This record gives sequence, C-alpha cells and structure tokens, in this order.
Amino acid sequence: MAAKLYEILRAERLVAVKFGKHLTLDEVEKYARDLCADPGFEPTFSEIVDLSEVENVEIDAKHALQLADRIDPFARSALRAFVAYSPAQIHTARMHQLLRGLEDNFGIFASMEEALAWVRKKREAETPDNAPPKSFSARSGI
Repeated sequence: MAAKLYEILRAERLVAVKFGKHLTLDEVEKYARDLCADPGFEPTFSEIVDLSEVENVEIDAKHALQLADRIDPFARSALRAFVAYSPAQIHTARMHQLLRGLEDNFGIFASMEEALAWVRKKREAETPDNAPPKSFSARSGI
C-alpha cells in the first residue's frame, strides 16, 4: 500500500500534498479520489501542492485538461499554492492555473514556508476576524 500523499489540516482549512519524482495521471487521480473520500476534506479548503521533488511529469495536455475539468476536487474559489523550482515543475503548475481559470487565488513559490505565508495572508485579508491558527509547521514532512 502506497503512503498517503496528503495531510488535511482542518484548523487551517488546508490540504498539503507532496508528489514524488514521477508525477503521473494515475497518481493525481488517486490523490483526488482519496481526498474526496476523506471525511475531513471540504472543497473550499486551501491547497499547497509541493512539486519540488518532481523530476518527470507524465501528464500530457489532454490529461491535464481532464484533471482540471473533471478530476480536481477543489472549488474554483479555493486558494491554491504550488511549490516549484524547475521549469518543468513551474510549467505544470502554470498549466493547471490556466486550465482551471485561476488568477488571484493562485501562486507559485520556492518553499513551503512562502506558500503557507501567502495562504495565511490571503485568508486573513478575506476574513480578518477569523484568521487561521498558526499551528501548521511547513516542516511537517508534507
């Protein structure tokens, strides 16, 4: 049985996911299915996708469109942050942004810390009286 790729942080209203060296359609589909089946998940949660270890993206344009249109379990209003360094990682994140039509609620960052800070700042700007607790550590392994 494969290790769980994601962690749901309910207090933060956040899902953090880290993909390994090879990013495949099957892996992303499994993540989306598992997330939808998880009783702790809500589509309006924010998401941080860590692509920093991805070396090979095995998702073509047709499948990227399928992921964006039919498989992605998050609401279009959800905050989405991607951690990416390499051109291939950044391209993968940008393709998802374009296919989902995301703008102000999307960002690409060099670290989990930067991504988390952006999510918190955006959320605080939207609901200053309901700022999320500072309980999440970007060093949690996901």
